Amino acid sequence: MNVRNILYILGALLFSLGLTMLFPLFWSIYYGDGDFRAIFLSLVITCIAGAFLYLIFKPSDREIGLKHKEGFLIVALGWFLAAAFGSLPYLFQGVVATFGDAFFESISGFTTTGATVLVNIENIPRGILFWRSLTQWLGGMGIIILSIAILPLLGVGGMQLYKAELPSPVKDKLTPRVKETARTLWIVYVIISTVEFILLLLGGMDVFNALCHTFTTMGTGGFSTSDAGIAGFHSAYIDIVITLFMLIAGINFTLHYSLLTGRLKPILRSSELRFYLGVALGAIMLVALDLRLNLFEEIGASLRYASFQVISILTTTGFATANFNEWPALSKIILLILMFVGGSAGSTGGSIKCLRILLILKHSYMELYRLIHPHAIKGIKLDSKPVSGEVMESVWGFFVLYLSMTVVASILLSILGLDMMTAFSAVAATIGNVGPGFGAVNAFATYSEIPYLGKWILSFCMLAGRLEIYTVIILLIPEFWKK
Repeated sequence: MNVRNILYILGALLFSLGLTMLFPLFWSIYYGDGDFRAIFLSLVITCIAGAFLYLIFKPSDREIGLKHKEGFLIVALGWFLAAAFGSLPYLFQGVVATFGDAFFESISGFTTTGATVLVNIENIPRGILFWRSLTQWLGGMGIIILSIAILPLLGVGGMQLYKAELPSPVKDKLTPRVKETARTLWIVYVIISTVEFILLLLGGMDVFNALCHTFTTMGTGGFSTSDAGIAGFHSAYIDIVITLFMLIAGINFTLHYSLLTGRLKPILRSSELRFYLGVALGAIMLVALDLRLNLFEEIGASLRYASFQVISILTTTGFATANFNEWPALSKIILLILMFVGGSAGSTGGSIKCLRILLILKHSYMELYRLIHPHAIKGIKLDSKPVSGEVMESVWGFFVLYLSMTVVASILLSILGLDMMTAFSAVAATIGNVGPGFGAVNAFATYSEIPYLGKWILSFCMLAGRLEIYTVIILLIPEFWKK
């Protein structure tokens, strides 16, 4: 394992992260809320640490070839270090009391989870709030590049099926072609974000709030600039715009690229897209009907709140316009199930993802079909492409690990004193990068009352869930560290 190359790349990441703190520094100066020192000090420390690693361990070779093990380590350590250094503004400003709380807030931002320990958000300086939202936008782009350009290279996840849609790296090396993929994805990401920003401005938001909520919508993160969240704007127009862009952010970004380049065939043939939209529509209809029969008198209000909340949970954004913890049982069960479904592969959404759920359903049906026709030769296909046994093994392995981690973490939180609903939904909401759950961690509560050790458990869940489980778990296997 080439430690020098690993530290060099991590140094570049940290230095770049430090430079992004210039943006919240601008808002700190503009509003004069007293957070300039905290942000500036964080910027300096992060840039110095990054520059030190970058310059000291800079390799002599012009092109860096990375092996699989080094790729896994860079991905996991990169996200961890981003969260660690990203927590500095919260610590230096004193908005949290401990490093554990600061790390929880930071990892929640970069993993686009949206779980928060902060209370009285309106009283927090706006430079800090902007940094909080920016981490979700950066994390959202990071996971797109990771899932489309890097994880298929490492043999993780189901995105191997989409490698032909965009320029992808050659086998066994992270080459400059990753830069081409990243550049293309950034362009798509920025274009869609700009459109949402303009539409939110037209809806009456000021520039600061429009930027912050664009960042947290496109990153499917769910952080807001007030305790009331989106509900505080009391605007059906804003609800509709954010619902639309949450839905867009939950779609595979290779399909957005296809649309922008005029190629409609990949969109029309995408089974995952049809499944994603079908799940969203079906869940909206069921929840709206349940709300109409048990809570609201008007079908319009039922559809408005149902569509917003279903899309928010399905895409793992976590915004809320109502306290769904108080909704009828059927609606809560549907939302809890959606926490485990998630958005499309190659999107900013988290959880298991529609692609895996669809493949699992296809494989389960295939097993039933073989029981009826034991001599039939029929394979699993997705978008007219045969799905290999290797991909299905990866999907099932991910599914089992995901559920196993959910069970184990829920038991650990229960041991710490949390009730069953709070413990289970907190784990489901963090490992799925959703944010709000049920019980004591509902949409209008925070994670501040979770025990200190529990916050570290949930921080691990956020990181593992965001990095597709394998990328984190593999570092715990002794064989990984053997030559």
